[in-house]
Amino acid sequence: MQPDFNFNYAHLFEEELLSEILTVGEYKKVPEGQELIDIGSSIKFMPLIISGAIKILREDENGDELVLYFIEQGDTCAMTITCCIGQSKSKIRAVAEVETILLMIPVQKIGEWMNTYQSWQSFILQSYHERMQELLEAIDTIAFLNMDERLLKYLKDKAMINRSEVIHATHKEIANDLHTSRVVVSRLLKALEIKQEIQLNRNQITLLNL
Repeated sequence: MQPDFNFNYAHLFEEELLSEILTVGEYKKVPEGQELIDIGSSIKFMPLIISGAIKILREDENGDELVLYFIEQGDTCAMTITCCIGQSKSKIRAVAEVETILLMIPVQKIGEWMNTYQSWQSFILQSYHERMQELLEAIDTIAFLNMDERLLKYLKDKAMINRSEVIHATHKEIANDLHTSRVVVSRLLKALEIKQEIQLNRNQITLLNL
């Protein structure tokens, strides 16, 4: 068994299912920025993320993209599940945020394992629930506020109050202050780090442009 897969997924599934996953799954390394799924394409595999991250985007009629959410190691994508089960074309675009390693599961196995393994059914339903929660939070952010700017202002205000560019706080604590979820805060903090606005360490955030 591949150690990375074992670390992320082995605790979720029974040995028989793990054996099937590793038998039919195909490992794939996706370079940063490479497109994994395009809008309108047929989906033949469901990705299980071993390492890295994938951003899920929608596109409007003018070709402008909107990031809906990110998926990380231990995740899969609800949109691909929906398309696989409904045998419809993809409504989203998936792009590697960083170099990402995936285990690609053939679509016909999704329904088959749903009927055979309770652990797989629970994983799929939980993944769908989590992705839908993130999607609803993304909609709320778009509709009511610009959360990344709100988050950055919060961090700068907190740094000014503490007279230090280093903030000691967990993602959960920040989420509670901003009345949002830890998942949303974690995603946005990562985005701010990529933009070189902050530097992330364990329970510590350093403002780079205070």
